[in-house]
Amino acid sequence: MREGGVAISTKCNFSDPREAEIAAACGFDCIWIDLEHVPASITTVGDFVRAAKNFDCDVLTRVSRGSYSDIIRPLEADSTGVMIPHLMSLEDAKKVVYYSKFYPIGRRPVDGGNSDAGYVCQDMDAYIKQANEERFVIVQIEDPEPMEELEEICALPGIDMIFFGPADYSQGIGKPFQFNCPEIAEARRRIAETARRHGKFAGTVGGVGNFAELISLGYQFVNVGADVVALQEYFSKTANQLKEIRETARG
Repeated sequence: MREGGVAISTKCNFSDPREAEIAAACGFDCIWIDLEHVPASITTVGDFVRAAKNFDCDVLTRVSRGSYSDIIRPLEADSTGVMIPHLMSLEDAKKVVYYSKFYPIGRRPVDGGNSDAGYVCQDMDAYIKQANEERFVIVQIEDPEPMEELEEICALPGIDMIFFGPADYSQGIGKPFQFNCPEIAEARRRIAETARRHGKFAGTVGGVGNFAELISLGYQFVNVGADVVALQEYFSKTANQLKEIRETARG
């Protein structure tokens, strides 16, 4: 992304790290794992990171909203980035930066005894510098409330990416899953434009059908699909085909 390219990601709801290896081997740049909605654990993060590294693939962890430990533990497990869901205000964003970036940007608690610091093998000054520069902190705009402070949020040092979540945003404006409504289109455009103007990356979810459109809007990180979607589509298609063949055979 820093070279001007677009990173493609896919989401894994299940906890088998072989998923990360398959997706990475197929050419995805990033695997998104989720601690907000699914029963994964910090152990899952570490397992996925090690699996993805076999194919030089990154891991993004969406955290649960809780204590500061929920933000920093995936980073310590060597996740390339963390994504904080449902950012609601500039003040909320400042707290995220405070706990996710080391001095002089924030006050992320220091340990150094985990995978991201080579289990105390890395020089601590180099570790703090590398973590601040190379670990992505992403905030999700998926509610209408923070749009009032979007300029200030995008300008905040320590936030690396603004990620638009259209599903919950559609609920927030009273139009659940009406993804083609003007309000969604305007929010999608405005978030990308504002993020880029302040030197931040813009990310969102999409598909093959609108991938080119998202790139044209300025999005440089796009998540496409998920393991549950792939399995549902394959199982449904296969089961229906087999049922048709079975009924035809019965004559």
